[in-house]
Amino acid sequence: MASRLVAAAASSSSTSSPLARFISRRRLAGAADHHGPAKVNLWEDPMSPSKWKEEHFVLASLAMWGGIIYGGLKAFTGKKENKTEQSNTLLQAAPAQA
Repeated sequence: MASRLVAAAASSSSTSSPLARFISRRRLAGAADHHGPAKVNLWEDPMSPSKWKEEHFVLASLAMWGGIIYGGLKAFTGKKENKTEQSNTLLQAAPAQA
């Protein structure tokens, strides 16, 4: 808000200095300045997580942890047999009573 007021005051003044014209025209250009190496998509360079975009790194990390937790649950909870299957096999094996 303050920058708009400064830009408006600078543009309306009769003595327009180069700085005042620069402030009024620049607006949000500072957000486009990048620092460091450019980030790439996960599928463009899958073997270098340091080059990935942050949101792709987060998705890959969450998928990895989900797979680890799901695999651990499947591996350590064991296979639970249904009692209905077990009772059906017992009924078939038992001799018929007349």
